[in-house]
Amino acid sequence: MSGPQCCENPPAVSSSTGHGSVLELGGLKTYVSGSSNSKQAILLVSDIFGYEAPNLRMLADKVAAGGYYVVVPDFLYGDPYNPENTEKPIPVWLQSHGPDKGFEDAKQVIAALKDKGISAIGAAGFCWGAKVVVQLAKSDNIQAAVLLHPSFVSVDDIKQVKTPTAILGAEIDKMSPPELCKQFEEILSSKPGVECFVKVYPGVAHGWTVRYNVEDKKAVQSAEEAHQDMLDWFTKHVK
Repeated sequence: MSGPQCCENPPAVSSSTGHGSVLELGGLKTYVSGSSNSKQAILLVSDIFGYEAPNLRMLADKVAAGGYYVVVPDFLYGDPYNPENTEKPIPVWLQSHGPDKGFEDAKQVIAALKDKGISAIGAAGFCWGAKVVVQLAKSDNIQAAVLLHPSFVSVDDIKQVKTPTAILGAEIDKMSPPELCKQFEEILSSKPGVECFVKVYPGVAHGWTVRYNVEDKKAVQSAEEAHQDMLDWFTKHVK
């Protein structure tokens, strides 16, 4: 079900990274960044390594600098996947951290954002998180979705999408290979009234937008290209 690519390049998680702060939102611990007075919010749904991953928090701060209120909830309840925990290999870990639960939690977070006066919400999901976001994109919960190197997202999921959706895929990806991304694009393009943007980035592997080495200039450049495409999508649809 889940290939080793999902587990490669684990980040050194840290509760102290980022310019934002952690508070409770929709019943979950949530890293928040940006002005709480903004009427537009962006929900970032992490991969299996959770909401304390430094690159993810840096990205949240970058998105917040665009004028958004950015929220990164702890959908994993303080139990991100740990490759060194041999008692919880990925299939076992996934049994207690299914994307379906993440989707139910995400709806609570969105309700809390709307209670704060937020009028438009975009959501981006990375790997595991993309499955949560595609579930949101099947309803009227959000105004725009971005799926970055998605895991577990099926053709049937994409057939039910109602929301403007961008899919950012990797050339080297067993979870969502380029041919699957192409299939997603064909389905989305045939939907009247649902805008889409699908791009496969050359020379990069699953997880490249958040699990990159900050010392590797080429890796940083590839990640930043995807970050900008994500931001452009939100600028267009989250108003």
